[in-house]
Amino acid sequence: MTIKNIELLKEEDMNLSDKIYIFDTTLRDGEQTPGVALTVDEKIQIAQKLNNLGVDKIEVGFPASSKGEIESARKIKSRDLDSTLVGLARSLKGDIDAVLDADLEYVHTFIGTSPLHRDYKLKMDKEKIIETAVTAVEYAKDHGLTVEFSAEDATRTERDFLIDVFNNVVSAGTDFLDVPDTVGVLTPVLTHELITDLKSKFETPLSVHFHNDFGLATANTLTAIECGANQAHVTVNGLGERTGNCSLEELVVTLKVAYGIDLGLDTTRLYSLSNLVGRFTGVKMPVNKPIVGDNAFAHESGIHVHGILNNSSTYEPMSPEMVGHSRRIVLGKHTGANALKSKLKEYHIDLDEDQFSKVFDEIKSLGDSGKCVTDDDLIAIAITELSSARETPIVIKGLSISMGANVSPTATVKLEIDGEESETASTGVGPIDAALNAIRKLIQGNIDVELEEYNLEAITGGTDALAEVFVISSDSQGNKSTGRSTNQDIVMASILAVLDSINKLLLIQRAQ
Repeated sequence: MTIKNIELLKEEDMNLSDKIYIFDTTLRDGEQTPGVALTVDEKIQIAQKLNNLGVDKIEVGFPASSKGEIESARKIKSRDLDSTLVGLARSLKGDIDAVLDADLEYVHTFIGTSPLHRDYKLKMDKEKIIETAVTAVEYAKDHGLTVEFSAEDATRTERDFLIDVFNNVVSAGTDFLDVPDTVGVLTPVLTHELITDLKSKFETPLSVHFHNDFGLATANTLTAIECGANQAHVTVNGLGERTGNCSLEELVVTLKVAYGIDLGLDTTRLYSLSNLVGRFTGVKMPVNKPIVGDNAFAHESGIHVHGILNNSSTYEPMSPEMVGHSRRIVLGKHTGANALKSKLKEYHIDLDEDQFSKVFDEIKSLGDSGKCVTDDDLIAIAITELSSARETPIVIKGLSISMGANVSPTATVKLEIDGEESETASTGVGPIDAALNAIRKLIQGNIDVELEEYNLEAITGGTDALAEVFVISSDSQGNKSTGRSTNQDIVMASILAVLDSINKLLLIQRAQ
C-alpha cells in the first residue's frame, strides 16, 4: 500500500499490513446501543447492504443470547453473501455450540483478562482465565470454526499477562488476535506503543476493537493500522455500547482520502447505508456527523460558497458523490450573492437586478432574525417577488392590530389607491378577518371583491416558519384571480396575498 496524500506521513515510518480487513459489528455491538433492538428482517437488510458495500466480515449477532439471534443468523446465512459471517461467543462450549447451530463458520470468542474483570466479574485467577480461553479455542477449532479471540478489556490488562494469554491461544490455534479497548481509554500515543509491541511478538493477524468513550475510537484505530493492525472492528454510524465504536464510514473514507488506501469498498453506498441504519435503530445522526451528517457537505458562508462553486476542493476534502451524499448550499445571514444566484438558477427562477436585490435583502433579514432559510422558503420568496413586479394600483402603507381577552380584534389599515391614501379600522373574528374587513371598506367604489378561497401554509416547521398564503378572489363581473404572498407575519402575508389578487382584478377590469 502507498501513502499518497500526506507529505509529512512517511510510509517507511509505518508498518502497514498488506491486507486490511473490515470487520463490521453493527448487528452485534451496534445493536447493544441503549434503546436499539433490530428485527430479523431489519438485520437481513442491513447485512445485505454491508455485503454490497464490500465489508470483509459481518458479526451477525450473539447466537447464545436468544433463539431469535440464531434464527436471524441462519436467515442471513441463507442469503449466500460474499462477506464472511461471524457469531460472538463467550469462552464457553455452550456459546460456541450456538454459533455452530446458527450455521456459522467463524466464531469471535472472548473472555475478560483485566484485573477488574478477573476479580469482579469472572471471579477467576490468571491460570483459570488462560485455561478457559484455551479450552474454548481448541473446542472451536476441533469443530472446524475459524477463531478470533478477544482479550476483553485488553487495554487495562497487565501487558505481560496479555501477552501470556495471547501466546496460549495462538498455540491452541486461534486465527486472529483481537485487542478490545473495551472502555475506550486509549489515546493514539498509547495505541502506537501497544500495537507496535504486540506486532513485534505475534505473527498471528492482529485485530482491534476500539470504543469511543473519549471520542478517539477512529483516531486510535487509524493509529493501530499505521502500526500494522490487520483488521478493524467498526459499526455503521459509530453505534455501540455507551458512546459507540469506531465509525465504519469515518475509518474507510479517511483511509481512502487522507492515506490513499483503497480497501475496495464501494464508498458511494455509505450515505444510504447510514440512513437505513439510522431509520431502523431510531438513532438519528447529528447534523455535523462526519461523512454522513446532513451538514457534511453543506455551505452557507459567502466566501466558502464562492470557492465551492469555482472548485469544490477549496472547502471540501472530497466530493459528496464519493460517499453517495449531496452538496447543499444553505441560505442565511452569511449567504453571498453567488450562492443565491446559484440557488435561483437551480430552480430556474429568473429575476432582474432589482428583484434579486429585494430577495437577497429578505434572505439576509431572515438570517439576522435567527432563521435558517430553506430552499422552499427561497422559492416562495422569489415567486412572491415576481408576482409583485406587475403594476399595483393598491399598495398597503400601514397596519395596526389591537386585540385581547374578551375584546373583538380590531385592525387599522392604511392603503394607497391610485396615489391617494386612505385609512380605516374594522373588527373581525380574528386579526386576519378584521384586516380584510378594513380593506373591503377602503376599496368600496373601486372594485367589489369576494374572497372565494384562502389557504395558509407554514413552509417549514417551527414557530419562526414563513407563512405562505394563497387566495382566489372574484369580482362582480365574474373575473377571478389568484394572489400569493410569503411573510413571517401571518396577518401581513394574508393582506399582501389578498391585495395581490385585488390588483390583478383591477387591471383586468381596466383592460376590458
